Amino acid sequence: MVLRTVYTLLLYLLAPLVLLRLAWRGLRAPDYRRRWGERFGIIEPPLGERVIWVHAVSVGEVQAAEPLVRALLEKYNKYSLLLTTVTPTGSARVTTLFGNELAHVYAPYDLPGAVKRFFLRVRPHLAIVMETELWPNLFHACHKDGVPLLLVNARLSAKSLAGYLRVRPLAAQTLGYTSAIAAQGETDAARFMRLGAPHERITVTGNLKFEQRIPPSLRERAEVVRRDWGTGRPVWVAASTHEGEDELLLDVFQQLRRRFADCLLVLVPRHPERFDTVARLCRQRGLEIVLRSENRPCVAATQVFIGDSMGELPLFLAAADVAFVGGSLVPHGGHNLLEPAALGVPVVTGPHVFNFTEICELLLEAGACEKVNNTGELAATLNRWLEDANERHRVGERGRQVVEKNRGALQTVLEMVDRHLREQQDRD
Repeated sequence: MVLRTVYTLLLYLLAPLVLLRLAWRGLRAPDYRRRWGERFGIIEPPLGERVIWVHAVSVGEVQAAEPLVRALLEKYNKYSLLLTTVTPTGSARVTTLFGNELAHVYAPYDLPGAVKRFFLRVRPHLAIVMETELWPNLFHACHKDGVPLLLVNARLSAKSLAGYLRVRPLAAQTLGYTSAIAAQGETDAARFMRLGAPHERITVTGNLKFEQRIPPSLRERAEVVRRDWGTGRPVWVAASTHEGEDELLLDVFQQLRRRFADCLLVLVPRHPERFDTVARLCRQRGLEIVLRSENRPCVAATQVFIGDSMGELPLFLAAADVAFVGGSLVPHGGHNLLEPAALGVPVVTGPHVFNFTEICELLLEAGACEKVNNTGELAATLNRWLEDANERHRVGERGRQVVEKNRGALQTVLEMVDRHLREQQDRD
């Protein structure tokens, strides 16, 4: 109690700064200025008496949660489903994927008043939190109200573990409020136990990201996009890039053009507030660009296609020859390598993949991915793959097989959900 009280006091002291940061981000991304009431638990979702609540902080977590959410919608249609996020991009992805199939609001800040208002309005029967979102007051509210809380697709990088170990007593107390932890891998499970999670509540289920299914229409739409880009030219996608990374990738692109003069770079920044900045950077280098938002095809002179849209990265990957996954040339920790792998697209990443260590190692061991240390190695790998269609096919096929072989997490998680819902019904 004392630890959580100190934590809460610190949150109240920091709250004005959090709001200022929200307002500042709103200058570049107007969605951050909207729906502030939801962040303080002031919501009116169209929910019924029995609610399953799923929390996925942003785009990556929403994407990972999609197979689970769709299974919940189908299997538990007598329940209302609420999906919360923290970021506007995550919110936009929810709308794109699910439309009006479920309710959606921002999750409340971890302040006692905001959390209390949220729980009074939602009254969840079951809470499912994706990946690594540890909120002491939110988790305590689940415990106090008797709401089973599942930490699903749970992962803990070495960097995150080091941070949480600084406040281990509070982290252990927070993890003690969980009903079950579905860890992605053995390493994650061990790290959660080191942090103080009850070992009997931890199950290694695998990664839900392996459960992503390719919509039948995706290939057809990708063929249309590829015709717009040019079927006879080499195309590589730089996906989910971060600040400081685009300049490096444009340097690599200049090297590639010495061998492949007609090469097209499809550049997809991770955050929408950076779309204009990246476009400006390309123009400053004298590059001919086309933006997705312009809805016009690439001509032979087009050198860079900027994916300034939300939710279309799988489409761009499916239309490409090779893919680089960003957040890895800079120390951000990388992004999901399974998206291109599932599509049979050969994928390369930089050295900083601490958020996806096990997935990266799995793909590397299968020869389904390459990890490079610098831009020179990246240029060499891309040159080799773009030059050899047979090698591209072999690497891409290995990636697709890795994804297929590692499915199964969804069924295990659904069994966990079913067990806790039955126990909850018995108590009611």
